[in-house]
Amino acid sequence: MNKQILEDRLIDFAVLVVEISRDFEKSYAGNHLLGQIIRSSTSPALNYGEAQSAESKRDFVHKMGICLKELRETF
Repeated sequence: MNKQILEDRLIDFAVLVVEISRDFEKSYAGNHLLGQIIRSSTSPALNYGEAQSAESKRDFVHKMGICLKELRETF
């Protein structure tokens, strides 16, 4: 998989979660969980973009680790 395909898939994932969130229950707990899910699902696309301009291999691995952590949190 090339860089652009992965970035596009991460963006599509974030958009999908935001679209699904429209059907979330409107309550205190629902709003709280919704906010967290939106943050953790949109973060990987942005962090992946940051990883592409990493200053070193170690920095790249660290930033990709953050992407994975956010994706796991969303799951």
